[in-house]
Amino acid sequence: QVHLEESGGGLVQAGGSLRLSCTASGDIFKVNDMTWYRQAPENERDLVATIARDGSTNYADSVKGRFTISRDNAKNMLYLQMNSLAPEDTATYYCNADVQVNRNCGFNYWGQGTQVTVSS
Repeated sequence: QVHLEESGGGLVQAGGSLRLSCTASGDIFKVNDMTWYRQAPENERDLVATIARDGSTNYADSVKGRFTISRDNAKNMLYLQMNSLAPEDTATYYCNADVQVNRNCGFNYWGQGTQVTVSS
């Protein structure tokens, strides 16, 4: 079993910053791609940023220059530094990871999400 748990969400004023964290725990052989998604009420779940094990990153256009994704492979942790937050960033943020449970077998996992609310 693998468990992903997000933390760091909360209420912040527009222009402020938050740092989200995601911890992967359980029967982990290796964590490959890790991704942050977000979902606002009545919207689809959208990709925010993704980071490969080698550190290469991709961002949604809407967050480029404001958000920074990073990871700590030794601790199986994922981070999202969010700066210059705007009300349209309000959403539930989810951690997603491709996890190998052994050398030959892997699965995709989701966390339960953490709420980010940006007030104007």
